[in-house]
Amino acid sequence: MNEQHPLVDPVSPFGDIQVKRLDKELPMPHRAHGGDAGADLYAAHDVILRPGERALVGTGIALALPMGTVGLVHPRSGLAAKHGISVVNTPGTIDAEYRGEIKVCLINHDPEETFEVTRGMRIAQLIVQRVELVGFQEVEELDDTARGDGGYGSTGVN
Repeated sequence: MNEQHPLVDPVSPFGDIQVKRLDKELPMPHRAHGGDAGADLYAAHDVILRPGERALVGTGIALALPMGTVGLVHPRSGLAAKHGISVVNTPGTIDAEYRGEIKVCLINHDPEETFEVTRGMRIAQLIVQRVELVGFQEVEELDDTARGDGGYGSTGVN
């Protein structure tokens, strides 16, 4: 049983993710609701983000993700909508073999307001997903498709 949400058992064949708490005073990653995809990550230290500034913020945890999975760090919608705070490299990627502290590169998109990140604040969401570990093969030509090489803006706006 899930201790945070006793009525929700994890449905992943990978089971629970191993978490090393580098800062024991900070909470474990936590889902606000049992069916939420993202688990909140917390700031390990205070940071002042002036308009347009970015900062790398530690979370006080390290993970052991199973092979065949990836951790994706997404912005929190409330911070983005209310304060213009987002994750620079959305989503941030945590590879399965990485064992260091999870850090979040936050940016303040608000043109006027300074934002204060405080220790223990929920700053991002972690989503763990399966990933296909494919190889790459060089070829001289690619097969034809209806889209072809139509890229950015190729389908118009209406």
